[in-house]
Amino acid sequence: MKVKTISDLIDWTRLMHRQLGERLTTGSALHDQEMARMLLSYLADHEAALEKIIEGFEQRADLSALNTWVYDYLSHEQIDLKRSCDVPFEKMNFNEICLTVFDVHNQAIDLYRDLLRRADIPEAKELLQALLAMEEHETMRIAQQTGRMQDL
Repeated sequence: MKVKTISDLIDWTRLMHRQLGERLTTGSALHDQEMARMLLSYLADHEAALEKIIEGFEQRADLSALNTWVYDYLSHEQIDLKRSCDVPFEKMNFNEICLTVFDVHNQAIDLYRDLLRRADIPEAKELLQALLAMEEHETMRIAQQTGRMQDL
């Protein structure tokens, strides 16, 4: 997908969360370790929830922010699921699953931070700040929950 506007970026991010969730669901169905299956299932549900949250951003966002061009200052690499998910989740252990999911989320956080630094329009800055805060918060939630699961 070619990202030209913030609206495109939001669509692309939403689809990225969907694809990650689908891969997590597949891994959960195929993994042979119960704890890893539980983790993958939890993470898949979380990614599905994130997809809906991001969809809500797009529905409520200011049109001038959504139509802001990011194309000229999108020198940052887009999120690469293949970089993070080059091994199927069903072949990963608990820690590898966590590291992979955190890598994807950290790529999203880095992308939003980069775009926020370059945004000129106040509405675009506000939207990017909200998206960044959401990704950071959700990543912290995942870290807390996975830490609790690992303690079991």
